[in-house]
Amino acid sequence: MTSTEDTTMGGTDPQSTHQVQVKFTTRHPDIAVPTAPILVPANLKRYGLSQIINHLLDTSTAIPFEFLVNGSFLRTSIEKYLSDNGLSSESVLTLEYVRAIVPPKFQAAFQHDDWVSSVSVEREKRRILSGSYDGIVRVWNESAQCLYTGSGHTDAVKTAKWISATKFVSAGMDRGLRLWEVDPEPTEENSEISALAEFVGHRSTVEKISVDSSSGRVLSAGVDSRVGLWTTDISEAPKAPKEALVPKAKRRKGSSAGPPRYGALQMFEGHTSPVSGVAFDPKDSTVGYSVSWDHTIRTWDLATHSLVDTRTTQHPLLSVCVLPTLSLLACGSSARHITLHDPRVSASTVTTSTLRGHTNAVVALSPNKDSEWQMVSASHDGTLRIWDVRASESGSIWTIKREGEGLDGKGKVFDVEWSDMGIVSGGEDKRVQIDESPKGE
Repeated sequence: MTSTEDTTMGGTDPQSTHQVQVKFTTRHPDIAVPTAPILVPANLKRYGLSQIINHLLDTSTAIPFEFLVNGSFLRTSIEKYLSDNGLSSESVLTLEYVRAIVPPKFQAAFQHDDWVSSVSVEREKRRILSGSYDGIVRVWNESAQCLYTGSGHTDAVKTAKWISATKFVSAGMDRGLRLWEVDPEPTEENSEISALAEFVGHRSTVEKISVDSSSGRVLSAGVDSRVGLWTTDISEAPKAPKEALVPKAKRRKGSSAGPPRYGALQMFEGHTSPVSGVAFDPKDSTVGYSVSWDHTIRTWDLATHSLVDTRTTQHPLLSVCVLPTLSLLACGSSARHITLHDPRVSASTVTTSTLRGHTNAVVALSPNKDSEWQMVSASHDGTLRIWDVRASESGSIWTIKREGEGLDGKGKVFDVEWSDMGIVSGGEDKRVQIDESPKGE
């Protein structure tokens, strides 16, 4: 793990002695100080500024802080920042301060037989769901014990998500989605499970799914350029259309005839290239978003089954997540960066800011549910990166690499989830990796 911050963390720059006016602000009431401008030495760096905040707060134990100015973390002395940006030392400099975060630490890894394409964490029982290119879904506990395996898919699993404490949905290259159920309290390890139902309608690989637990509904992103809307309530599910049935000839050896099949509530058309990501709006489950290789972000009304808005970006989009408090969509692209978008129809700009740092395609994104400003990304460059969207000009806060013997660090990472158990990811190294959530903000 590495930080993008300069390792020189002295509190002052010895080349300066004059003072400048600084106004300290924060969005966290529990660490707020008076906002009236005060004079501070111009040679102060992060450490010295942090000492001032701690003094104003009269803390018994020092709290390390980071300082944001105009979309970047302050990495030099105040004087050098003013000089580098052509600002007058007579003006009042506004610094927003946040708690500094401690770097994440490697915790554990679970080995698989093939590439791990998808991960999902169930909060109540603290269980990890993984999907793999061997066509098998697995459920793990925190001790790396495989509790359940499901082998109904006839080709690689590309995506799998929990929809409740005991049910999950998976999909992949066999074009079908499958609904599974496990016992709340497993009695033995590695129990074989069978799917409750299969949902058909896509004509090609299903790349990603998104679930809404409250409604029991699922969105799917298809290489056939379509977005599917499904219900996991079998009593509401339509019959499977005959023309959409997945061929049974490719079923794996030893598998049964398969579960009952159902169709989609709706197959949305409009994208002109493969759909790579989907997401429900956390504030309104009747709103869905999709991103595609056709460069567009599309907003769908899931109640009326209609297209609400289309935003065109500069590059093919490969992943999406919602930052609900900020009302923003984060989209990963083939151009190696992440763009932030305001999806509201009234928004005047397509892109609000861009996060750069990855050196290959950004294929998965996950928000930090404990911080409205932070998220984690997974890339084919073999790394995860943690971001603070307030500091869009500073790059990522931390970079997480794959850990383990014999790894060259070049294997692609396919999926990531920031969960209560930590930052969980899966990739080309055939492993689920768990890293501790960074402490601080």
